[in-house]
Amino acid sequence: MKYDYLVVGSGLFGAVFAREATNAGKKVLVVDKRANVAGNVYTEKMEGINVHIYGAHIFHTNNKEVWDYVGKYATFNRFTNSPVANYKGELYSLPFNMYTFNKMWGVVTPEEAAAKIEEQKKEAGITEPKNLEEQAISLVGTDIYEKLIKGYTEKQWGRPCTELPAFIIKRLPVRLTFDNNYFNALYQGIPVGGYTKMVENMLEGIEVRLNIDYLENKEELDALADKVIYTGPIDAYFDYQLGNLEYRSVRFETEVLDKPNFQGNAAVNYTDNESPYTRIIEHKWFEFGKDEEGNDLPKTVISKEYSSEWKLGDEPYYPVNDEKNGNLYQQYKALAEKEEKVIFGGRLGEYKYYDMDQVIASALDLCKKEL
Repeated sequence: MKYDYLVVGSGLFGAVFAREATNAGKKVLVVDKRANVAGNVYTEKMEGINVHIYGAHIFHTNNKEVWDYVGKYATFNRFTNSPVANYKGELYSLPFNMYTFNKMWGVVTPEEAAAKIEEQKKEAGITEPKNLEEQAISLVGTDIYEKLIKGYTEKQWGRPCTELPAFIIKRLPVRLTFDNNYFNALYQGIPVGGYTKMVENMLEGIEVRLNIDYLENKEELDALADKVIYTGPIDAYFDYQLGNLEYRSVRFETEVLDKPNFQGNAAVNYTDNESPYTRIIEHKWFEFGKDEEGNDLPKTVISKEYSSEWKLGDEPYYPVNDEKNGNLYQQYKALAEKEEKVIFGGRLGEYKYYDMDQVIASALDLCKKEL
């Protein structure tokens, strides 16, 4: 049996490529080492709730082509991401907006809020931010940095803010309006029925083999296809011969609670240093607390997220895109370019901190070149 393409990994990148290649008349085999499709966007039903097993995934994009594309495989609800920050029991609106500034300083007008930020920035005397701490203070002032950024960020990255690069929070949304929508995206929502269903729809009619570790069966799998689309970690492909790229990993503690409502919001960030977790996700609020028939759900499922340093064997989540890892990735990329029949793609294959829409856009770009 001969395939045109072997696609390694059934996450968004692999699923989009497999679909488009099949539509173009190519013969495709998809393999995944997990027992399920959908990669890190995998959702699983518990108590009628679509639980995001590998952390919260909220689809948001300004790219109409990508939005129209996912719309072929799922109907999206109108979920708007409005996280809440909990600092030692004080609750604040995220992203930073007029509700946040009013609660923090008692200011009422945008002018007063802007003046307060400016005053704290001046006091700190930062002209050229050299690290994340200085960058944050120059954007939102000292109070908000201390209460809502410092503890959360240090837990997330496992390093002091003074050792983190400034660019990490260049995109920090700061609004002098009462707008609670975290993303500045035109299109936003969650697939009705969960992400797994969406990916299964993409892979309909395509041969998928699960529980298959490509790297352990590389020779025999490579022999089946003319070309390989590889979406796993690029350094693992080369057996870490130049050393391993670094990631941050996340550990989840998920529990079913015998109550209809735990925190009243999909995401609550714990921004103090004392809480060991970075945030708690209450999955039912991604779908307004209802099942697909519109019934209220009597129970709830929560996941506490703990950020950790990645080690071999852990699930890699966020590439640590600093200078050292950037240089190492360039060396692996040079090796990858010499692989005649293998194309590397996706967050792990390209060692990029991609959002979901960027993964899909990248896969569609590859399809245009390749097919």
